[in-house]
Amino acid sequence: MREELPSNPLELIQSHPQPQIHRLTEHELQDPEHLLKDVLFPQDAYTPDGTYWADLPFWPRVHWINAQNSAETKRELAALWTIFKNDPLDPIRIYFKKYVMTGMGLFVEGYTLFSVGNIKPLFQVVWPACWSTFAVCDRTWTHAVEYLEIVGIIVGQVYVGIIGDWIGRRMGMIQDAAIMTLGCVLLTGMWGTSLNGWVIMYALSLMFYSVGVGGEYPMTGISAMETSSLRSSSDDKLHRGRNVSLAFLMQGWGQLANQAILIVGMLAFHGGASEPYSKLATQWTFRVSFAAVGLVTAYLLYHRIYHLKFADQALRISKKKQKVTGYDVQSLKLVSTHYWHRLVGTAGGWFANDFFFYGNKIFQGVFLRIITPDASVMDLWLWNLVNIGCSLAGYYLAALLIDHKLYGRKHMQSIGFLVQFILFIIPAAMYDTLRTPGTPIKIFQFLYFFSSFWQQFGPNSTTFLLAAEVYPAPVRASAHGFSAACGKLGALIPTIIYNYVPNHTKFWIVTWFGLLGLVCTVLFIPDTTGLDLVEQERYWGYVREGREGEYHGIAIHPRHLSWWERVVLRRDKGYDPMKDREAKIRELRAVYEASVVEEKEEGLGLGSVEGSLDGEGMDEKVSRYFARERERGGAGSSASSGSLTA
Repeated sequence: MREELPSNPLELIQSHPQPQIHRLTEHELQDPEHLLKDVLFPQDAYTPDGTYWADLPFWPRVHWINAQNSAETKRELAALWTIFKNDPLDPIRIYFKKYVMTGMGLFVEGYTLFSVGNIKPLFQVVWPACWSTFAVCDRTWTHAVEYLEIVGIIVGQVYVGIIGDWIGRRMGMIQDAAIMTLGCVLLTGMWGTSLNGWVIMYALSLMFYSVGVGGEYPMTGISAMETSSLRSSSDDKLHRGRNVSLAFLMQGWGQLANQAILIVGMLAFHGGASEPYSKLATQWTFRVSFAAVGLVTAYLLYHRIYHLKFADQALRISKKKQKVTGYDVQSLKLVSTHYWHRLVGTAGGWFANDFFFYGNKIFQGVFLRIITPDASVMDLWLWNLVNIGCSLAGYYLAALLIDHKLYGRKHMQSIGFLVQFILFIIPAAMYDTLRTPGTPIKIFQFLYFFSSFWQQFGPNSTTFLLAAEVYPAPVRASAHGFSAACGKLGALIPTIIYNYVPNHTKFWIVTWFGLLGLVCTVLFIPDTTGLDLVEQERYWGYVREGREGEYHGIAIHPRHLSWWERVVLRRDKGYDPMKDREAKIRELRAVYEASVVEEKEEGLGLGSVEGSLDGEGMDEKVSRYFARERERGGAGSSASSGSLTA
C-alpha cells in the first residue's frame, strides 16, 4: 500500500517540521519567553544557549558545524528513502522540477553559445577561404561573430536585470525564453546570397539570441535563490548555495548536449568521422543542432508562461515592507553608495572569471590544437567531451561544498582563483617545453583539463551566486545584471585580442586575471555562507530608513562582512546580540499589535497579516506570547525581562 506523502514532496527534503499548536505547558507558564526562542534563536543557526554559531570559539564551532551537517545529511537521506519507497521515480521528478527546470535557461545558453567554439574549427575546415584565409569573407565580420555574441549578452544582462526588479522576475524570464526561441529560429534558418552574407546573418542572429541569454543570468540565479528562501528559512540558510549551483550547472549539461549532438549529427550526415567533410553534411549538422535546442527553448517558454506562478513573491514581500511600487530608485542609489565596494567585488571577480572562462571556451579549439596539433575536428570534439566531463565534476563538487560553513562560497572563490593562476602560469613559463611530445605534452593536457575543473569548483559557480545574494531584493536583479555585464566585458576582451596575439602570449595574458580575481574576492566579497536572507533584508530596512546605527544583528557579524567592511568601514562594531534580541522583540510586538487592530477592523485572523520577521504570517507561538503579555498588561515589560539570553 502506498504511503501518503505531502502534496508537494519537496517539503520532505527542504522543509523542517513547523511547531505544532498546543496549549501553554507548565514550562511556558513559568518562562513565557520560551515561546519566542524558535524565532529569536532558531536551532539551525544557534546553540541551545542562544549563541550564534559564528560566535563560538574555533573548535566548538567546528564541532557544531560538523554535527549540524551530519544531522542534516541523515535527515535528507531518510526523507529521500521515504520518497523512493513510495515511488522510485519521484526523486528524479523532484530533481527535474527543482533544479533542471529552474536551470533550463542556462542549459540552452550553454548549448548554443558554446557551440560557437565547437563549430568554428568545422567551418575553418569546410570553408577555409571564408573562415581561415578570409579570401571571400570579411575578416572583421568573421571575428565579429564572437564580439557580437558578447555584446548581446551584456545588453540582456543590464536590460533584463532592470526589468526583473521593475516589472517582476516572471516577466523577465518569459521575455528571455521568447527571445531565445526566436533566436533559435534565426540561427537554424540563417542564410545569405554569399558566404560573407551568411557570416553577417550568423553574427546578427547570434547577437539577437544572446540578448535573451544575458537576461538568464540574473533571472535564473535570483529565481533559484528566492524560491529557496520562500520554501523555508532553514532551507535558505542550509542549502541556498546548493539550490543555485544545481540550477547553474545545467550550463555544463548544455555544453555536453551540444557537443554530443554535433558528433552524432556529423556521423549521421557525413557517414563517418574522417575528413574531408562535405558542405551539405556540415550544413545539416549545425542547423539540426540549433533546431534541436530550439524545441527545448520553446517548451521552456511554455513552462514559464503557464507554470511559473510564484517567481515574484519574494520581490512583492520586500516592496510591501518598504512601501515601494515600481522600481525602487532609492535602494538603487543606496546600493551604489552603501555597497559600492561589494559591486567592485562581484563585478571585478566576475570580470576576472569570464576572462578565463569565455576566453578558454571560445578559443578551446586553438588550445586543443596546441596540445594535439594533428587532430581532426572530430578528435577536437572528443577531447572537448573530456574537458566538459572535468567541468561537470567541478560543478557538482561546488554544489556539495558551497554551503559548508568551514569552506563556503568565499573560500571556494578565493582558492579557485589562486589555483587558476598557478595552473596557467606554469604553461606560460614553460610553453615550449610542455609542447614536446611524450610526457611534457601530457602534463600540458592535464593542466588544461584540471583548470576546467577548478573553474567550476571555484569562481564560475560562486560569482553567479554571490552577485545575487549580497544585495537586497528590490535591486538584486539590477546588481546581478550589472556584475554579470562587467563579467562579459572580461569575456569580450579575449575574443578581440586573442585574434591578434600568438598562442604563447595568450597564456601570459590570462594568467594575471587569477590574481585580480583573488584580490577582489579577499578585499570586497563578504562571506554569506549560512546567513539568512531574511536577516539581510531586515538590515537593509534599517539602512533604507537611515537607521543603520540602530541595527545590531548578524548581518553585520564580522563573519558575514568583507575585509573592507570590517577593517575600513568598521561596520561590525555595531554587532550586539543582546540589543538585537530586544529590537527583534519590539519588531514582533509591533507586527502583533497591527494584527490585533486589523482583526478588530476587518474580522481577519492573525495569520492574515504579513510583516513578521520572516515576511510571512506570524508564528502561532509568538502570537500566544504577545497575547499573554497583553493579558498581563505589560506591553513593554518583556523587552527587558531577559529570560532569553544571547
